[in-house]
Amino acid sequence: MTVRRTTRWLATARQTRRAAAMTVVMLLVLALAGGCCLPPGAAATRVHPARDRGPLHYAANGNFTPAHRYTPRRFGFTLADVSTRAQLRGMPSGVKALVYLGLCTGVDRQFIARARPFIRRPRVFGFYLIDEPDPQTCPPATLKQESAWVHRYAPGKRTFVLVRNLATSSQPSYVGGYTHQNSGVDLFGVDPYPCRSELHGCNLGMVTAYVRAAEASGIPRSRMVPVYQAFGGGEWQDDGGGHFVLPTPKQARALLRRWATLVPHPVFDFVYSWGQQRGDRSLATASPRLRRVFADHNRGVKP
Repeated sequence: MTVRRTTRWLATARQTRRAAAMTVVMLLVLALAGGCCLPPGAAATRVHPARDRGPLHYAANGNFTPAHRYTPRRFGFTLADVSTRAQLRGMPSGVKALVYLGLCTGVDRQFIARARPFIRRPRVFGFYLIDEPDPQTCPPATLKQESAWVHRYAPGKRTFVLVRNLATSSQPSYVGGYTHQNSGVDLFGVDPYPCRSELHGCNLGMVTAYVRAAEASGIPRSRMVPVYQAFGGGEWQDDGGGHFVLPTPKQARALLRRWATLVPHPVFDFVYSWGQQRGDRSLATASPRLRRVFADHNRGVKP
């Protein structure tokens, strides 16, 4: 009996050692393949987390009904414009949140109070720090504080800013504005809005000029978020003496094709705008044919 027990014990010990060794090997293989065992936040510097699945799709403003139902989802939009926890809870499956903060006050009590409820939420993609800030009144160093706070307390979440053209639409420039180096921001929206009344259509060359200007200022295309025009009319005035015009379905497809040649693999893309502002026409109130153009784009159909 003693001999058999000893034999069984030795066999069990050998099996245990082999199982432990196999576990170590499996962990090493998984770590090399996908970074499963990296410490929290270690993957935060990866620029394109969505490339395997294609980009996320965002449409600003008025995303939710009073009952907190996310309405753009049926058109393939997968990144919601969120500012409250109720909206976050109302998102359907398959949708992430871009939380709008809109402060540029640095890491003060107001910033922390606004951002903290979202930092541990797995469905939050990132934080929209501010919309078209002026570097004179919103210094890059201030955004760097906010972005660093997000990266510290919400590892893996991205920070985003829609950057302002600091010159004219005919000769755009972002020199003296924001870069990843001076602001710590991860992603930058570039918004030409080339469909204008004085142009009697849409100037596709404006899209190219804006992208090249942003690149020349220090924003690489890998960090750019293309902003597609889907608004017009209302009280908006452009810098050419006219007003912005809602693109037709044909014009929208041409804009999407031009953007695809310039920034083919964005982390996410941005339609301005889903909801109305200043009495304009927007995607939510546009013709079904225009919404179909963007729905097809969001589902991977080439324009």
